[in-house]
Amino acid sequence: MRYDLVVFDNDGVLVDSEPISNRLLAGYLTELGHPTSYEESLRDYMGSAMHRVHDIVLERTGRRLPEDFDDVFHGRVFAAFERELEPVPGAVGVLEKLAADGVAYCVASSGSHERIRVGHRKTGLDRFFDDGRIFSSQDVGKGKPAPDLFLYAAERMGVAPGRCVVVEDSPLGVEAAVAAGMDVYGFTAMTPASRLAGAGRLFGDMAELADLLAD
Repeated sequence: MRYDLVVFDNDGVLVDSEPISNRLLAGYLTELGHPTSYEESLRDYMGSAMHRVHDIVLERTGRRLPEDFDDVFHGRVFAAFERELEPVPGAVGVLEKLAADGVAYCVASSGSHERIRVGHRKTGLDRFFDDGRIFSSQDVGKGKPAPDLFLYAAERMGVAPGRCVVVEDSPLGVEAAVAAGMDVYGFTAMTPASRLAGAGRLFGDMAELADLLAD
């Protein structure tokens, strides 16, 4: 194993939440008078913290989203998670292999701590992640593409950035990991490989990851 720490993005990498959350985000923005398709939501917001949604809408329209936007949106998302959310195929096997081999790993997500934990409880991934392995953009105040979250996770885990590899599925996340001085493996299950061009390696099946990390 060439790395001392594997840092996972959460949404779309560990839990198959991106189709759910972007469908609901597009619908809610459209409902509020900001017409947005599912494809546009993926393009503009996938992998980003909520403040980016507010910033982009304000920049494009000059109008602020309602003060309760985040609460309403997360309420809809969490309800949908309880009905629909599943782990990304292959994710459980990768985590089991890392744990069995004694390889350090953690999650560093643009999502809130509550969102991460709700998703992990629903999918059973909570058995792999105690509080010391979960990091959110809430912890640093500045989400991806800034490198702050990944650097914070590495510091808390006691590993130098150059000894970390990040597993990401969004262009913003890849940009953040590169800026943090970490290697990046780009997961292309939902994102065209061309949009993850900054990643050092690309793969489309999570079940392949354990072998790729061992190369």
